[in-house]
Amino acid sequence: MVDRAATALSLVRMMQASHTVTLEQIPGLVAEHAARAGLHDAAVYVVDIRETVLRRLTGEGCDAGGGGEEYTVQGSLPGQAYQRVDVLAEPGQDGTPGGRRRWWVAVTDGVERLGVLRADTDGDDEPTRQTLRDLASTTALLLLSKRSFSDSYARLVRTEAMNVAAEMQWNLTPPPAYAGHDVTVGAVMEPAYQVGGDAFDYAVAGTTLHLSIFDAMGHDTTAGITANVAVAACRNARRQGASLAETSRQVERVLLEQFSTTRYVTGILADLDTASGRLAWINRGHHLPLLVRDNRWAIELVCPPAGPMGSALGLPVIQRTEQLQPGDRLLLYTDGLVEARDADGSEFGRDRFVDFIRRQHAGRHTLHETLRRLMAAVMDHHAGRLDDDATVLLTEWRGSDQQELTP
Repeated sequence: MVDRAATALSLVRMMQASHTVTLEQIPGLVAEHAARAGLHDAAVYVVDIRETVLRRLTGEGCDAGGGGEEYTVQGSLPGQAYQRVDVLAEPGQDGTPGGRRRWWVAVTDGVERLGVLRADTDGDDEPTRQTLRDLASTTALLLLSKRSFSDSYARLVRTEAMNVAAEMQWNLTPPPAYAGHDVTVGAVMEPAYQVGGDAFDYAVAGTTLHLSIFDAMGHDTTAGITANVAVAACRNARRQGASLAETSRQVERVLLEQFSTTRYVTGILADLDTASGRLAWINRGHHLPLLVRDNRWAIELVCPPAGPMGSALGLPVIQRTEQLQPGDRLLLYTDGLVEARDADGSEFGRDRFVDFIRRQHAGRHTLHETLRRLMAAVMDHHAGRLDDDATVLLTEWRGSDQQELTP
């Protein structure tokens, strides 16, 4: 049985020591302090951008993963711990020194899944499991504090070369997962390594959740630049207190200044009052938002479209509102998702998209695991390669229906 007091002190010491270490030094730091807490042979694995493999962080080589093994997210015990956000023990006690039990624990920050932690223990009781969770949570904070300026981390979480547009987009977007007291947000974007003009954004200010999705004209580096300019202009206007309509006009002004009318961006801009569930949104020439209610039916939230931002069509920007109910899921998406075609020319389609979300939710998968599986299904439908960017921004408003959050 682990000593909980010793564990707490060890984790505090680990955090204190982490301030001056690099990403490459994290494996040794975690293993050292885990051992002091009664957790042996600890190792850290991070998930790749597409959430298909878990790669061991060893601290060696140009990607800090030299000599380390990897596990698939689908079909392995570490992958199950990652998918389920759980603490899972390997069956039996063979293969570990002294007959210890080997565990796999999801490493998460809030609801963002970063990877898994492996450790061996002498006991199998609730204090031991809680110590494993505590170590995993602390490890998540260490990874977050180092990844933004670590090229090694960027290399480790990639399984193929990335184009310049994708490099820009992944450095522009917020984390793909967020949860507050009343709301959860998740996002996916493909093709992860060749994305062109898609972008998503969200931010929180008090009880307001700002949501936006953009689809820039084209599939080249200039499309990526256009999307970057649109997101930056949107944030700039929003942070100065502009309304949704005025924010979109500011985006258009900036795009016209930079590109005249040669480049444009479609998009949905929305504000959700997380206290009341009141949703306001505008449509700038984009696919309409979808609302899934009671996991039974879905409707399009109708809003007369203004022209794409940067097209200078001069159409009126009209704001619409909708009162959400607890448990409602709001889907913002780009055309590449529903228009992905298989070898026979059949589109993935809106109906299949919505049905997939409903079925996965009924299967008790988390919002973020649902999105991971959705994009895997879209990629499979299109034989692993998309002709257009496909992005989904999914928001669930829980309202007064509070539940314990699981990533």
